[in-house]
Amino acid sequence: MPFHSLNGRSLTCAALLGAALSACAPAATRAPVTAPAPVATPAPTPAPAVSFEAMPFLSETPVRSFASAPAMTIDPARSYRAVLKTDRGDITVDLNAKGSPVAVNNFVFLARHRFYDGTRFHRVIEGFMAQGGDPLSADTARRSAWGTGGPGYQFAAEVSNGLRFDRVGVLGMARSQSLTSQGSQFFITVAPADFLSGGYTVFGQVIGGQNVLASLTRTARSTGQGEQAIPGAAADTLIGVQILESR
Repeated sequence: MPFHSLNGRSLTCAALLGAALSACAPAATRAPVTAPAPVATPAPTPAPAVSFEAMPFLSETPVRSFASAPAMTIDPARSYRAVLKTDRGDITVDLNAKGSPVAVNNFVFLARHRFYDGTRFHRVIEGFMAQGGDPLSADTARRSAWGTGGPGYQFAAEVSNGLRFDRVGVLGMARSQSLTSQGSQFFITVAPADFLSGGYTVFGQVIGGQNVLASLTRTARSTGQGEQAIPGAAADTLIGVQILESR
């Protein structure tokens, strides 16, 4: 047999032997992969509850008139609420001092002077709002003039804060035609009234006593001929307003 043939056979056998040895080799063992332990996320710390304290009154009896608008006395770092005590129960309002500081300061000032004591919700319209804050409404003998009174001064509306009358229970400032004619009168929506947004000051939101608001006596109705008084309707009384300040 020629030498080169033998050499070729030897190479073939070596290749077969190598393949056989390779086939018998144990499969490579992969080290087990351990999933990383989940990282525990601490629960968020709840914000501390805000506590409120009643602000003292500044007068023993109602003061119904002032020479000028009040100086700014509320603290912008604090929150304010008002408890409207009516003859049907209490209505609690969260006052938006950040959005409408002038209106809130005015309301706080008047309430602390007992300005609103004994006044009435003289204009309450189903599907619209409940209006009060006229000092003349404390006197039944002046009923024909209810809705025309004020504290002796006027101030401008705050209408560029983005706040809206888009829900029930929004507290707003009443005014006449001029944007600078706000005084003491206010209203609370009993239905969304977004058409007022951008034209009247929003300065609070009812957070308690919504049922009391809903139960106020309707004194007028809207008709095709305009607003008409409801005969015999007796306006509910606002006994007083207690201002609460955060501590």
